Amino acid sequence: MTGCGSGGAGGAAEGKARFDDIYDSPDPRAYFLRLAPLEYEIPQHAQPVFRQAAAERAALDDGRPGAPVVLDVCCSYGINAALLNHDVTLTDLYQRYTSRAAQAMSTAELIAWDRKFYAERRRPDAVPVYGLDVAAPAAQYALEVGLLDAAFTDNLEQHPPGPRLSRALADLGLITLTGGGSYITERTFAALLDGARRPVWVSAFVLRTVSYAPVVRALAERGLHTTVDPSRTYPQRRFTDDREQRYAITAVRALGGDPTGREDTGRFHCVRYDSRPGGRN
Repeated sequence: MTGCGSGGAGGAAEGKARFDDIYDSPDPRAYFLRLAPLEYEIPQHAQPVFRQAAAERAALDDGRPGAPVVLDVCCSYGINAALLNHDVTLTDLYQRYTSRAAQAMSTAELIAWDRKFYAERRRPDAVPVYGLDVAAPAAQYALEVGLLDAAFTDNLEQHPPGPRLSRALADLGLITLTGGGSYITERTFAALLDGARRPVWVSAFVLRTVSYAPVVRALAERGLHTTVDPSRTYPQRRFTDDREQRYAITAVRALGGDPTGREDTGRFHCVRYDSRPGGRN
């Protein structure tokens, strides 16, 4: 859900609602207006996890100059970057972008408003963040308002990294993902890790309707050990309708999961995967 929703090579499974249009807008107002009724919440659950992982990865001396970069895959409008590096909550962002004030602005006015807003709330422990998403308007907005230090639209499901992304991967230290597991596969992760020059960690929240096993295998082939607690899940959003709920329950059961108390109560749920070289330290 958080990005890679427009033209993602993996595509959403049949039965799961698509939201491609909200990533093609020049600013995030349609995104928040559409997702507010569905109580989309996974970025808020990921905020403390990503902050801790980013801090731990930054503290690791890997022998290379400069700070390691966080790459948010399926970054959309930079929501994860906003929560990672700024003193804001997801509730703050819903209220901001669905407000009458925001709705009355032009995109140019909203960009100026957001630049000031995020600059004033920048955390002293902020880390460099790049964004990757095939939805160019969304990634461009995040870049223009200062949430991202660089933005890339390479579709790694279909093509190798372009020259700009290839150069940027030299600084990669942490990959983050919330929900994009429905749209990308191990091909994207393999391309990123194969181009990296630093040790790379991965922190991912993946819907229980999707098998992450191919990604885990690809990461293992590149020296990363993945840990997961399948008993702990994180709600992502409400279902759009009964059909989507039926799809989710069926998909979870097909993967050996139990929807009781989770999907059967009306919400998608995610599992958290952490991957680090040689096991978790």
